[in-house]
Parts: sequence; structure tokens; C-alpha cells
Amino acid sequence: MKEDHTDKEVAASPNPADLKRRALQDLVPEAFTEGRIDIAALKRALGEDFVVDGGERYRLDWVGKSEAYKVLQTPTTATLRPRRDQSVNFDTASHVFIEGENLETLKVLQKAYFGKVKLIYIDPPYNTGNDHFVYPDRFQESKEDYLKRINELDDDGSLMREGFFRKNSRESGHYHSNWLRMMLPRLYIARNLLHEQGVIFVSCDDNEVHNLRCLMDEIFGAESFIATVIWQKVYSPKNTARHFSEDHDFILVYARNADQWSPKLLQRSAEMEARYINPDHDHRGKWKPADLSARNYYSQGTYSVQCPSGRIIDGPPSGRYWVVSKEKFTQLDEDGRIWWGKDGDSAPAVKRFLSEVKQGKVPQTLWTYKEVGHTQKAKKELISLVDFPSSELVFDTPKPTQLIRRMLQLATTADEPEIVMDFFAGSGTTLEAVLRQNAEDGGQRQCILVQLPEPLDKDNSEFSDIAQVARTRIRAVLDDIKQSEDLVNKLPDGEGFKAYALAPSNFRQWRGEDIRTGEELAEQVKLFMQSEKDGADPEAMLHELLLKIGYELTTPVEPLEIAGHPAQAVDQGKVLFILESSTEAMIDPLIERKPELIVTLDSVFQGSDQLKTNLSLQCRDAGVRFQCF
Repeated sequence: MKEDHTDKEVAASPNPADLKRRALQDLVPEAFTEGRIDIAALKRALGEDFVVDGGERYRLDWVGKSEAYKVLQTPTTATLRPRRDQSVNFDTASHVFIEGENLETLKVLQKAYFGKVKLIYIDPPYNTGNDHFVYPDRFQESKEDYLKRINELDDDGSLMREGFFRKNSRESGHYHSNWLRMMLPRLYIARNLLHEQGVIFVSCDDNEVHNLRCLMDEIFGAESFIATVIWQKVYSPKNTARHFSEDHDFILVYARNADQWSPKLLQRSAEMEARYINPDHDHRGKWKPADLSARNYYSQGTYSVQCPSGRIIDGPPSGRYWVVSKEKFTQLDEDGRIWWGKDGDSAPAVKRFLSEVKQGKVPQTLWTYKEVGHTQKAKKELISLVDFPSSELVFDTPKPTQLIRRMLQLATTADEPEIVMDFFAGSGTTLEAVLRQNAEDGGQRQCILVQLPEPLDKDNSEFSDIAQVARTRIRAVLDDIKQSEDLVNKLPDGEGFKAYALAPSNFRQWRGEDIRTGEELAEQVKLFMQSEKDGADPEAMLHELLLKIGYELTTPVEPLEIAGHPAQAVDQGKVLFILESSTEAMIDPLIERKPELIVTLDSVFQGSDQLKTNLSLQCRDAGVRFQCF
């Protein structure tokens, strides 16, 4: 059962610092006094040598690092507003597309998705000196002003396109600092979202890969580093390059817990399978010969052997040693595991049977464009799905779907509904990759995309921003897969994506810090008699409350009618929502359903304290939790 709320106000997002402190207090309670950390007690508990007070030490510092942590620790009261008009099969879809600033969105998602995401892939701005991105730097403003600026809502609640982006020029004195300040809080929350057996892949280039490695070591822990993958992103050298043709990007790979994560094996290619043959009709099946000698010194690896033809081989080739002892060699030969050639006169080789080797290929850190595609292929994929009015609108650095599918193959399984996330979604490549991988292997992967409505550089009548391009692409991919006749695994009926937009909360927020007089206090209390804002949409409130109590955005919602009034059930009826109206006649039918929790609003009782109290008491007697906002 999900966590309950204890007060009327809808809570803000969790503060990561609070979560850390509670975890530390659970582990080392003796290091806390009156709710604060006692450094001396912490030293005693952990050992003097394991606590650093100050002084010189290895670490990454930059201008604005402490402010970046402040931004991370600032809770959000924002929410996600359902957009059925932008969705495909909203009620049955297993994928989510969110339009909005990704840091605030991650904070909104943190409670519902904490420790649940199996794979995160992001392709953040590379900080080339021409990137436009949002980085918070107005720490003197109030939280209300900050949220207003982040959301930038116009009169109809849509996210405005102006005021979001600033160019991070190389001429800036804080060029690298700005990028790190933008990345730190996002990566921090990303780690919180990762499953214990989850992994994150982050694309980068030479501009920031050195800083990114240090930053991720700090956030994830150096022991969680898995590999740096080299992706060959172009298929032909750039002859116009001033110095070197930059043919690759980096992809940093970090696990949530390196001890618990290991990559899946890749499927062997037909060429690899063809290397295994069975010329001697061995009953153990196909095999391939492997060298029995190596350059590494082995004290028992210098003996002579006799071929079946009678020829004596004095030992391994010069400078090499047999890799097994004489005794082991004899055992292998007697078991028919030594191959002497067709005529029985060749140097010995050991048989590696296909049935005994790993059932797949161990992934390597070099990913060539022949295996996973290149940027030109990525552009063609996008153009084939999205009808751009001008070729100039096509993105400069899209990623091919096969690149993302390689990550899916390494980090996810087709057997369970595992969650994949990309919060720098761009044109939506990650969701296309998930859809196509699911269609190929019958997987149940669920994808969450987050993309800011970043304006396109060129004026056009078709697309105003990148988020719109991504939604258009996803619709086209869904249609393409559904119309394909050569797929073994069809997408489930009703598959699609649920669209949401980052928006202010549907509920009033207590503004005690702004109260100066008794009249202002009375007005605030009067306003707070109704928790939701005037005109708040019931469906929007439902989805906000679902997130607040820890349910995912794809949680099925069952509409109900209780004594002629609307209600909603989730989690197989364990939670019932009453958000529009309530009457005495509803109480018994609600209790008879035996939910674990009933969630309602003060306003549905229309000022009848007796009705509210009656429902609360009957819930208590029936062992049902009652939560009224």
C-alpha cells in the first residue's frame, strides 16, 4: 500500500536531502542530536579516518555548485496535467510523454517512480558553445517566482515558449560551471529513480566528458562506473575538419548498484554462428577450434605431444606455452576434445562447443555504425516519419534507434513491464526504439519521455517546438508498427501514449510566509477552506493525487458510479477517489467495497461536517483509511 498523507494540504515533492538524512539517521542514530548531525559522534561511529572535515581532497568544484544543490533540495508543488487531446489511447496506453522543464518534472515523478526505473538514457546538451538550455541561476527569488518562471503559463494554461533558454557561450566566464550546474540536480534525481538493478547511459562529447565523469562519480559513486562506450557516429570522415575528423561520441554507463547489475548478452550474429561446425560428427554438436597455446608463462606448459599420425610435436610454438598441464591435456584428448586436423597431423586445438559457451556475445565498448547506426541514418529515420516543411528543420545530432535498442537489449528484458526513461527526449527516438524492440521480442517495456517545448530555430507553420515534433513522430511509429504485416509480435490493442504537461498544482498552497496582518491571515484561512483551486478539473486532480500518494502515471483508473455519483478506483479497488460530490447514500456502498483507502476532498461535503464525520467514523470502524484534502 502506498504512503498516506496526514494533513489537508497536498504535499510538495520530496526533498532528496531529507531522504538522505532519514536514511543516515536509521543507519547511525547515535550521530544525531535534536535532529542535527553531530560530526564528532559520526566520527566515533564510522572511525576517525572515514570522515573528512575539510582541507585538501580530491573533488570536483565549480562556481554555483552549492546553489545547484539548493535547487535540487527545493521541493516543487507543480503537477502533471493530462492532455487527452495530444494522446493516443490515453486510458490504455503504457507509455508517457511529458511536456515541460525536466528538473521540475523529475521532482514531480520522484515519489511515484523512486527506485523503479530499469534504464535511463539521456542525450543532454553537449555544451558546444552554441547550446541554448535552461539553467537555474536566480537563487534570490522566492519559490513562487521561481515556479512561475519555470512553468511560464499563459492564460489557457499552456507552457509559453519565451523566457526559457539562454545561450551558454564559450566566452562566458562560467562556461563549464553553467553546464555542470544544470546537470547536477537532474542526475541526482535520476539516480534516485533507478532500480537497484538499473543503469543509466549518458551521451556526451569531448567538451564535457571529463567533467561528466567526475560529476557522475560524485553522484553515483566511482564504484558504480561500468564503462565508457565509444560510438562511431559518422560513416565517412569530415575532410573539412581543421584538425581531426570527430567520428565518435562517448556514452558513459553507470549502474545504480554495480554489484547487482550486469549486462545481458547480445545475440550472436549469423557470421558468428557460422564459425561453429561439426566436421567429425561429434555427438556434442557444433564446435570451433581454439588455440591451446598462449604467450603468458605457464610452468607446466612446455611438454611435447604426439599426433594421432605419430608425429611428435616438441612443444608449443617458440615464445608460447600450452595453456593446460600435461595431465589436463591427456584428459581432454581422451574425451575427444582435442582436434588434430583432418589428417590427424596438425598442431592440437581445443574444441569450443556451441552448447557450452555463453548463449550470446559479451558487449564491447566500441560500437560501430555498422552495428548501431550513425547520425545520417538517424536523420533519415526521422524524415521518414515526420513530414518537415524544410530540410533545414531536421535536427543536427539525432540518435539512431538501433543505438538505443542496443541499450535496451543490454539493460532490459522482454519478460517484465520494465520502465525506460529519457528526460532529454528530443525528437522521441527512445520511445520509437522501445516500441520497435517490444514489437520484435514481445517485450512489455514502458517508456517515459520528458521534453521541454523548445522552439525550433526556423519559422514554420507545421511545428512550433521540439515536443510537438516528438509527439508527431511517436504517432507515426505507432501507425507504422500497427500496419506492418511481417512482425511476429503485434503491439497490444489500445497501445499508445499518455500525454501530460507540467503545470501548477490544482490545489491551493498555504502561503504563511506572505502573511503580515490578521486580515491577511483570515483571508488565507478562508481561501484554504477549499483545498482545490476554483475550476480545478476532477481528472487533473485525480492524476495529481495519484502521483502524490505514489502511483505511476500508467496506473489503470476504473470509473465507478456510487449511489448515482461519480468515483474512481485504482489498484484493483484498493483505493477509491471521491472528488466531485458526496452524499449519505454513498457511505454504505463505499464501505462494502472494502477498499484500503478512500481519498476525497473537503468540498464534496458542501460544508456538511456531519456527513464528513460520519464517513470518517464508518471508515475507522471498517478498518479503512480515510484521507480528506
